[in-house]
Amino acid sequence: MTDTISSATLALQRAMPMTRLLDCGMDFADAQALFQRTSAGEEWDQVAEALALMQLDRAARAVDAGCHVTAAEAQAAALADLLFAQMAFNPDTPRKRALYDQLVSATRKLCEWSEGRMTRVEVPFEQSRLVGWLVRPRAQQARGTVLVFGGQSGWGVAYLPIARALARRGLATLLAEGPGQGETRMHQGLHVDVDMEAAYSQFISFILSDASLGAPGIWGNSVGGLWAARTAAADARIHACCVNGGLAAPTVLPFRTFVEQAGAMLGTNDQDAIRKNFERMSFRPERDRIACPLLVLHGGADPLVKQGDLQPFLDGADNADAILRVWEDGEHTIYNHAAERTAFVADWFVQRLWGNQMKA
Repeated sequence: MTDTISSATLALQRAMPMTRLLDCGMDFADAQALFQRTSAGEEWDQVAEALALMQLDRAARAVDAGCHVTAAEAQAAALADLLFAQMAFNPDTPRKRALYDQLVSATRKLCEWSEGRMTRVEVPFEQSRLVGWLVRPRAQQARGTVLVFGGQSGWGVAYLPIARALARRGLATLLAEGPGQGETRMHQGLHVDVDMEAAYSQFISFILSDASLGAPGIWGNSVGGLWAARTAAADARIHACCVNGGLAAPTVLPFRTFVEQAGAMLGTNDQDAIRKNFERMSFRPERDRIACPLLVLHGGADPLVKQGDLQPFLDGADNADAILRVWEDGEHTIYNHAAERTAFVADWFVQRLWGNQMKA
């Protein structure tokens, strides 16, 4: 069958494998249909959008019938469909923007149905705003709040399944769209040429402004792991840091998708400018020291990140509580062990954000 699939479709299927679709909350039947229909020649974004519209319709009908749990589940499945629909495009084309706007609108609707447990957040930064989504546990007082974000393509509600896992353990989650990501980029005009640590520290300030959110932790995925480590080194208010599949010294990788995404995040296609900005953002253990507990995750089958690429983060740990966890067959950011990965990290954060406070 692969002989009939276009190279563009194959590239999308490689960038967004089934494991990643499921990790970010796509319904299995939708993920299966997306691969089957695109393999048969349909366009990735059109199929994913059509699947989302069916889930949105199912959610609306469930609300009308008074089935609010079903409605929220269908709405969340639609978010994942729309997330991967817009990922068919790396530059901010009109089509990508329209799909992302649909994603935002659908997320706002889910917030309306959440009884206050999910809200939109806008945090001032420079002359613009950083956008995020706050997900609270059922308890009025959270055991802590984890700032969670991705890298070049997975943003915001891509990590809603992680937020739900944290909520089940009593933790709140701030799903951040940092500079170069999502609405923060498309509508606020913020790219990765800014002070990244200062930007993510603004999210930390937001968490600390609400006593019900408890102590803050930070969890960065993919290239986001670099920014998590840099921010944890710069901001002593952070109580725990997780780096999942990050590059301490990123460079321009020889993949079209990577280059296009990096260009969109910086707002230029100039590869020399991209390279220099990566150098500016690199983590250097002789300069960047992490005082809080540190957890570093690595997948042995990750085609983008080698274990040695993560070592500088561990070298920069000033706290004896620094752990490297490796899944030997793990894909990038451990998509293929998502449930185990998320449970392991969520329990780790509970112990560091809540357990240490209880001991004190």
